Amino acid sequence: MSALSVPHLLGIKHLTREDIELIFSTADNFSTILNRRIKKVPSLRDITIANIFFENSTRTRISFELAEKRLSADVVNFSASSSSVKKGETLLDTVNNILAMKVDMVVMRHPHVGACDFLAQHIKANVVNAGDGTHEHPTQALLDAFSIRQKYGKLEGMKILILGDIVHSRVALSNIYCLQKLGAKVRLCGPPTLIPKNIESLGVEVSYNVDESLAWCDVVNVLRIQLERQKDSYFPSLREYARYFGLSMERLNKLDKHLTVLHPGPMNRGVEIESKVADHPNHSVILHQVENGVAIRMAVLYLLAANPSD
Repeated sequence: MSALSVPHLLGIKHLTREDIELIFSTADNFSTILNRRIKKVPSLRDITIANIFFENSTRTRISFELAEKRLSADVVNFSASSSSVKKGETLLDTVNNILAMKVDMVVMRHPHVGACDFLAQHIKANVVNAGDGTHEHPTQALLDAFSIRQKYGKLEGMKILILGDIVHSRVALSNIYCLQKLGAKVRLCGPPTLIPKNIESLGVEVSYNVDESLAWCDVVNVLRIQLERQKDSYFPSLREYARYFGLSMERLNKLDKHLTVLHPGPMNRGVEIESKVADHPNHSVILHQVENGVAIRMAVLYLLAANPSD
C-alpha cells in the first residue's frame, strides 16, 4: 500500500491499520530528514496550505506550520480571534474565501464537534482535523503511538494507561481508536466525574485506582486537567486531584518496573504531573513527542497531498 484510503484526516476512526502503518513508515523517513543539517525537502513545493484555528493553540499550530515549511509548502495562517468570524461570518464563508485564493489543503481546529467533517463535505480541498471540540485530535494520537513504537518497537500487546481528564479530552478518544487498531490494550483512569459514561463500549477498561493501574501498564499517557472546559466542579480542589490522581515520583518509585510517561501538553505541573516526572530522563518521552509531532504531521500532509479531494 502506497496511498491513504481517505482524502482527509478527520479522525483516527476513519483510518485503517494499514493507513496508520503507512503514516508511521513515512514519518520514519521524515525523522531522518529532520536530523540532517538541511532539514527542508521540496515535496510540497506547489501546494498551498491554510492553517485555520478557531481556538488558540500555540503548540499544535507551530508544529503544523513547521511541518509545512519543512515540506516547502506555501503557508497561510488564519486566526479566528482577529478575523471576520467575530463580525458574524460563517465557517463556510471564511473557508470559501480562503479557497478562492487557490488553497489546496486546510488544517483546522474548531471548538465544535464535527466542524471538520462539515468542511470536508463542502470544499474541494484536503482537510486535516487539528482538534474539534472534545471529539478527536488525530495527529496527536498518531504521534503518541509513534513515540511508543519508537521506544518499544511495537504496539501489539502493549498495555497503555490513559490517566486524567478523559471526559473533556479529544486526545483520549483518538488515542483509544489508534492504540486499539494497532493491537494495544487500553485502560482509562481518573475520577469518576471525569470518565465518560458507557466508555467501556469502546472496548477499554476503566479503573479509579491509580496505583493499581500504574502497576498494570507499560506506558502511561497523562492528560491535562482542562479547567477552561469545566463549567462545573468535577473534584474538590486541584490539591486533592494531585494527591489522589497526580503522577508523582513517589508513585513511580513504588513500582518494581520501568514505566514510560507521555503527556500531550501543555502540562499543569504539580497537578496531573509532577515536574520531576515530566523532566525525568529515563521515564519521560514528552520532548520526543514534540519532535515526533513534526515528522508525523509532515507524513500526513505529504500523503494527503498525493490523494487530492474530489
